[in-house]
Amino acid sequence: MSETSPIKLTRFAWLSIGAALLTITLKMSAYWLTNSVSLLSDALESLVNLVTAIVALVALTIAARPADEEFAFGYSKVEFFSSGFEGGMILVAAGSIVAAAIPRLVHPQPIEQVGQGMIVSVIASLINLGVSRVLASAGKRFGSITLEADAKHLMTDVITTGGVLVGVVLVYLTGWQRLDPVIAMLVAANILFTGLRLLRQAGLGLLDASLPPTDVQAVRDILQPYNDKGVEFHALRTRSAAARGFVSLHLLVPGGWSVKRAHNLAEDVESQIRQSIPQITVFTHVEPLEDPSSFEDTSLDRE
Repeated sequence: MSETSPIKLTRFAWLSIGAALLTITLKMSAYWLTNSVSLLSDALESLVNLVTAIVALVALTIAARPADEEFAFGYSKVEFFSSGFEGGMILVAAGSIVAAAIPRLVHPQPIEQVGQGMIVSVIASLINLGVSRVLASAGKRFGSITLEADAKHLMTDVITTGGVLVGVVLVYLTGWQRLDPVIAMLVAANILFTGLRLLRQAGLGLLDASLPPTDVQAVRDILQPYNDKGVEFHALRTRSAAARGFVSLHLLVPGGWSVKRAHNLAEDVESQIRQSIPQITVFTHVEPLEDPSSFEDTSLDRE
Protein backbone atom coordinates (compact mmCIF):
# COMPACT_ATOMS: atom_id res chain seq x y z
CA MET A 1 0.00 0.00 0.00
CA SER A 2 1.01 3.63 -0.34
CA GLU A 3 2.53 5.70 2.42
CA THR A 4 -0.95 6.98 3.21
CA SER A 5 -1.96 3.54 4.46
CA PRO A 6 -3.61 3.83 7.93
CA ILE A 7 -1.17 1.26 9.37
CA LYS A 8 1.53 3.89 9.01
CA LEU A 9 -0.45 6.22 11.25
CA THR A 10 -0.14 4.06 14.36
CA ARG A 11 3.29 5.56 14.98
CA PHE A 12 1.58 8.88 15.66
CA ALA A 13 -0.72 7.19 18.18
CA TRP A 14 2.34 5.77 19.96
CA LEU A 15 3.81 9.29 20.01
CA SER A 16 0.61 10.56 21.63
CA ILE A 17 0.69 7.76 24.22
CA GLY A 18 4.29 8.53 25.13
CA ALA A 19 3.56 12.24 25.44
CA ALA A 20 0.51 11.55 27.63
CA LEU A 21 2.49 9.37 30.03
CA LEU A 22 5.21 12.00 30.33
CA THR A 23 2.83 14.95 30.81
CA ILE A 24 0.73 13.07 33.38
CA THR A 25 3.88 12.52 35.44
CA LEU A 26 4.92 16.16 35.12
CA LYS A 27 1.49 17.63 35.86
CA MET A 28 0.84 15.40 38.85
CA SER A 29 4.26 16.49 40.15
CA ALA A 30 3.17 20.10 39.71
CA TYR A 31 -0.03 19.39 41.66
CA TRP A 32 1.86 17.68 44.50
CA LEU A 33 4.24 20.63 44.67
CA THR A 34 1.59 23.35 44.72
CA ASN A 35 -1.59 21.70 46.07
CA SER A 36 -3.47 23.61 43.36
CA VAL A 37 -6.81 22.10 42.30
CA SER A 38 -6.60 23.87 38.95
CA LEU A 39 -3.28 22.11 38.29
CA LEU A 40 -4.97 18.87 39.38
CA SER A 41 -7.67 19.51 36.79
CA ASP A 42 -4.95 19.95 34.21
CA ALA A 43 -3.43 16.60 35.20
CA LEU A 44 -6.81 14.88 34.96
CA GLU A 45 -7.19 16.10 31.39
CA SER A 46 -3.81 14.57 30.56
CA LEU A 47 -5.06 11.27 31.98
CA VAL A 48 -7.90 11.49 29.49
CA ASN A 49 -5.28 12.15 26.80
CA LEU A 50 -3.67 8.81 27.64
CA VAL A 51 -6.92 6.86 27.45
CA THR A 52 -7.97 8.44 24.18
CA ALA A 53 -4.50 7.93 22.67
CA ILE A 54 -4.77 4.21 23.43
CA VAL A 55 -8.22 4.11 21.80
CA ALA A 56 -6.80 6.00 18.81
CA LEU A 57 -4.07 3.36 18.47
CA VAL A 58 -6.69 0.60 18.41
CA ALA A 59 -8.87 2.51 15.92
CA LEU A 60 -5.99 3.24 13.54
CA THR A 61 -4.90 -0.41 13.68
CA ILE A 62 -8.42 -1.58 12.80
CA ALA A 63 -8.81 1.07 10.09
CA ALA A 64 -5.68 -0.29 8.39
CA ARG A 65 -7.33 -3.63 7.69
CA PRO A 66 -8.15 -4.26 4.03
CA ALA A 67 -11.75 -4.65 2.93
CA ASP A 68 -13.13 -8.17 3.26
CA GLU A 69 -16.39 -10.05 2.77
CA GLU A 70 -17.85 -8.84 6.06
CA PHE A 71 -16.81 -5.19 5.59
CA ALA A 72 -16.71 -4.76 1.83
CA PHE A 73 -16.14 -0.98 2.08
CA GLY A 74 -13.23 -1.27 4.47
CA TYR A 75 -12.78 -0.37 8.13
CA SER A 76 -11.95 3.33 7.92
CA LYS A 77 -15.24 4.37 9.52
CA VAL A 78 -14.03 3.01 12.86
CA GLU A 79 -12.22 6.33 13.27
CA PHE A 80 -15.56 7.99 13.99
CA PHE A 81 -15.98 5.72 17.01
CA SER A 82 -12.54 6.79 18.23
CA SER A 83 -13.43 10.46 17.79
CA GLY A 84 -16.74 9.96 19.60
CA PHE A 85 -15.04 8.11 22.45
CA GLU A 86 -12.52 10.92 22.78
CA GLY A 87 -15.35 13.44 22.98
CA GLY A 88 -17.10 11.37 25.64
CA MET A 89 -13.96 11.04 27.72
CA ILE A 90 -13.44 14.78 27.57
CA LEU A 91 -16.91 15.23 29.06
CA VAL A 92 -15.98 12.80 31.84
CA ALA A 93 -12.82 14.83 32.50
CA ALA A 94 -14.87 18.02 32.70
CA GLY A 95 -17.15 16.43 35.30
CA SER A 96 -14.18 15.19 37.32
CA ILE A 97 -12.64 18.65 37.36
CA VAL A 98 -15.86 20.22 38.64
CA ALA A 99 -16.14 17.52 41.33
CA ALA A 100 -12.60 18.29 42.50
CA ALA A 101 -13.14 22.06 42.42
CA ILE A 102 -16.39 22.37 44.37
CA PRO A 103 -14.94 21.29 47.75
CA ARG A 104 -12.14 23.85 47.30
CA LEU A 105 -14.75 26.57 46.81
CA VAL A 106 -16.26 25.67 50.17
CA HIS A 107 -12.95 25.04 51.93
CA PRO A 108 -10.17 26.95 50.09
CA GLN A 109 -6.57 25.89 50.64
CA PRO A 110 -3.33 27.77 50.03
CA ILE A 111 -1.09 27.17 47.02
CA GLU A 112 2.53 26.21 47.72
CA GLN A 113 5.85 26.20 45.80
CA VAL A 114 4.34 28.10 42.88
CA GLY A 115 7.62 28.61 41.04
CA GLN A 116 8.58 24.94 40.86
CA GLY A 117 5.05 23.89 39.94
CA MET A 118 4.89 26.39 37.11
CA ILE A 119 8.20 25.25 35.62
CA VAL A 120 7.05 21.64 35.56
CA SER A 121 3.69 22.58 33.99
CA VAL A 122 5.32 24.73 31.31
CA ILE A 123 7.55 21.82 30.29
CA ALA A 124 4.50 19.54 30.05
CA SER A 125 2.64 22.15 28.01
CA LEU A 126 5.50 22.53 25.54
CA ILE A 127 5.55 18.75 25.03
CA ASN A 128 1.83 18.76 24.27
CA LEU A 129 2.22 21.72 21.93
CA GLY A 130 4.90 19.96 19.90
CA VAL A 131 2.99 16.67 19.70
CA SER A 132 -0.24 18.50 18.80
CA ARG A 133 1.40 20.18 15.82
CA VAL A 134 2.81 16.87 14.61
CA LEU A 135 -0.58 15.12 14.92
CA ALA A 136 -2.44 17.99 13.25
CA SER A 137 -0.06 17.93 10.30
CA ALA A 138 -0.32 14.15 9.96
CA GLY A 139 -4.12 14.23 10.33
CA LYS A 140 -4.44 16.77 7.54
CA ARG A 141 -1.95 14.99 5.31
CA PHE A 142 -3.50 11.54 5.68
CA GLY A 143 -7.13 12.60 6.15
CA SER A 144 -7.35 10.97 9.59
CA ILE A 145 -10.04 12.38 11.88
CA THR A 146 -8.59 10.32 14.73
CA LEU A 147 -5.30 12.20 14.58
CA GLU A 148 -7.08 15.51 14.03
CA ALA A 149 -9.26 14.90 17.11
CA ASP A 150 -6.22 13.96 19.17
CA ALA A 151 -4.40 17.09 17.96
CA LYS A 152 -7.35 19.33 18.90
CA HIS A 153 -7.56 17.71 22.30
CA LEU A 154 -3.87 18.26 22.97
CA MET A 155 -4.10 21.88 21.82
CA THR A 156 -7.02 22.35 24.20
CA ASP A 157 -4.74 20.94 26.89
CA VAL A 158 -2.09 23.53 26.02
CA ILE A 159 -4.60 26.38 26.24
CA THR A 160 -5.94 24.93 29.48
CA THR A 161 -2.49 24.79 31.02
CA GLY A 162 -1.84 28.39 30.00
CA GLY A 163 -5.04 29.54 31.69
CA VAL A 164 -4.28 27.50 34.78
CA LEU A 165 -0.79 28.96 35.12
CA VAL A 166 -2.12 32.50 34.82
CA GLY A 167 -4.68 31.68 37.49
CA VAL A 168 -2.10 30.18 39.84
CA VAL A 169 0.02 33.31 39.56
CA LEU A 170 -3.02 35.51 40.29
CA VAL A 171 -3.87 33.43 43.34
CA TYR A 172 -0.30 33.75 44.55
CA LEU A 173 -0.25 37.51 44.00
CA THR A 174 -3.73 38.34 45.31
CA GLY A 175 -4.07 35.72 48.03
CA TRP A 176 -7.64 35.00 46.90
CA GLN A 177 -7.61 31.22 47.30
CA ARG A 178 -11.09 30.63 45.86
CA LEU A 179 -9.80 31.86 42.51
CA ASP A 180 -8.01 28.50 42.13
CA PRO A 181 -11.21 26.35 41.99
CA VAL A 182 -12.96 29.02 39.92
CA ILE A 183 -10.25 28.71 37.27
CA ALA A 184 -10.56 24.92 37.45
CA MET A 185 -14.27 25.24 36.60
CA LEU A 186 -13.48 27.54 33.70
CA VAL A 187 -11.05 24.88 32.47
CA ALA A 188 -13.87 22.32 32.70
CA ALA A 189 -16.17 24.55 30.66
CA ASN A 190 -13.50 25.01 28.00
CA ILE A 191 -12.82 21.32 27.49
CA LEU A 192 -16.57 20.60 27.65
CA PHE A 193 -17.07 22.49 24.39
CA THR A 194 -14.19 20.59 22.81
CA GLY A 195 -15.81 17.30 23.78
CA LEU A 196 -19.16 18.33 22.35
CA ARG A 197 -17.55 19.33 19.05
CA LEU A 198 -15.85 15.94 18.76
CA LEU A 199 -19.11 14.14 19.54
CA ARG A 200 -20.86 16.13 16.84
CA GLN A 201 -18.15 15.28 14.32
CA ALA A 202 -18.40 11.58 15.17
CA GLY A 203 -22.19 11.67 14.92
CA LEU A 204 -22.11 13.27 11.49
CA GLY A 205 -19.69 10.62 10.28
CA LEU A 206 -21.76 7.75 11.60
CA LEU A 207 -24.79 9.27 9.84
CA ASP A 208 -22.88 9.24 6.52
CA ALA A 209 -22.46 13.00 6.19
CA SER A 210 -21.46 14.25 2.76
CA LEU A 211 -17.92 15.12 1.80
CA PRO A 212 -16.82 18.71 2.50
CA PRO A 213 -18.45 21.28 0.16
CA THR A 214 -15.09 21.95 -1.50
CA ASP A 215 -14.80 18.29 -2.53
CA VAL A 216 -18.38 18.16 -3.79
CA GLN A 217 -17.77 21.30 -5.85
CA ALA A 218 -14.59 19.74 -7.25
CA VAL A 219 -16.68 16.82 -8.54
CA ARG A 220 -19.19 19.21 -10.12
CA ASP A 221 -16.38 21.16 -11.77
CA ILE A 222 -15.08 17.93 -13.32
CA LEU A 223 -18.53 17.04 -14.65
CA GLN A 224 -19.41 20.47 -16.05
CA PRO A 225 -17.32 20.22 -19.28
CA TYR A 226 -19.12 16.98 -20.15
CA ASN A 227 -22.46 18.77 -19.83
CA ASP A 228 -21.34 21.11 -22.57
CA LYS A 229 -20.80 18.06 -24.79
CA GLY A 230 -24.35 16.75 -24.34
CA VAL A 231 -23.66 14.39 -21.47
CA GLU A 232 -25.78 14.88 -18.34
CA PHE A 233 -25.44 13.62 -14.81
CA HIS A 234 -27.63 13.33 -11.73
CA ALA A 235 -28.01 11.43 -8.45
CA LEU A 236 -24.66 12.76 -7.25
CA ARG A 237 -24.14 11.52 -3.72
CA THR A 238 -21.10 11.61 -1.48
CA ARG A 239 -20.29 10.32 1.98
CA SER A 240 -17.34 10.42 4.31
CA ALA A 241 -15.89 7.37 6.03
CA ALA A 242 -13.07 9.13 7.89
CA ALA A 243 -9.92 8.87 5.77
CA ARG A 244 -11.86 7.45 2.80
CA GLY A 245 -14.62 9.14 0.85
CA PHE A 246 -17.21 7.76 -1.54
CA VAL A 247 -18.83 9.35 -4.61
CA SER A 248 -21.64 7.87 -6.69
CA LEU A 249 -23.42 9.41 -9.70
CA HIS A 250 -25.37 8.56 -12.83
CA LEU A 251 -24.04 9.51 -16.26
CA LEU A 252 -26.67 10.03 -18.97
CA VAL A 253 -25.31 9.55 -22.50
CA PRO A 254 -26.94 9.35 -25.95
CA GLY A 255 -28.60 5.97 -26.45
CA GLY A 256 -26.76 5.46 -29.74
CA TRP A 257 -23.38 5.31 -28.03
CA SER A 258 -21.59 1.98 -27.94
CA VAL A 259 -20.98 0.28 -24.62
CA LYS A 260 -17.25 0.86 -25.04
CA ARG A 261 -17.67 4.59 -25.64
CA ALA A 262 -19.91 4.98 -22.57
CA HIS A 263 -17.49 2.89 -20.52
CA ASN A 264 -14.54 5.02 -21.60
CA LEU A 265 -16.42 8.16 -20.55
CA ALA A 266 -17.14 6.68 -17.13
CA GLU A 267 -13.49 5.70 -16.75
CA ASP A 268 -12.37 9.24 -17.61
CA VAL A 269 -14.77 10.78 -15.09
CA GLU A 270 -13.80 8.38 -12.33
CA SER A 271 -10.09 8.90 -13.00
CA GLN A 272 -10.38 12.70 -12.82
CA ILE A 273 -12.30 12.54 -9.55
CA ARG A 274 -9.73 10.18 -8.01
CA GLN A 275 -6.92 12.50 -9.06
CA SER A 276 -8.73 15.54 -7.64
CA ILE A 277 -9.71 14.06 -4.27
CA PRO A 278 -7.33 11.71 -2.39
CA GLN A 279 -8.54 8.46 -0.86
CA ILE A 280 -11.80 8.48 -2.84
CA THR A 281 -13.85 5.60 -4.23
CA VAL A 282 -16.07 6.43 -7.21
CA PHE A 283 -19.11 4.58 -8.53
CA THR A 284 -20.75 5.57 -11.84
CA HIS A 285 -23.91 4.26 -13.47
CA VAL A 286 -24.43 4.86 -17.20
CA GLU A 287 -27.97 5.46 -18.52
CA PRO A 288 -29.44 6.45 -21.92
CA LEU A 289 -30.61 10.05 -22.19
CA GLU A 290 -33.68 9.13 -24.23
CA ASP A 291 -35.12 6.61 -21.75
CA PRO A 292 -37.66 8.21 -19.33
CA SER A 293 -36.79 5.60 -16.69
CA SER A 294 -33.32 7.13 -16.48
CA PHE A 295 -34.87 10.09 -14.68
CA GLU A 296 -36.88 8.04 -12.20
CA ASP A 297 -33.99 7.25 -9.86
CA THR A 298 -32.63 10.67 -9.01
CA SER A 299 -33.69 10.31 -5.38
CA LEU A 300 -32.40 7.78 -2.85
CA ASP A 301 -35.45 5.58 -3.44
CA ARG A 302 -36.50 5.00 -7.04
CA GLU A 303 -39.73 6.82 -7.89
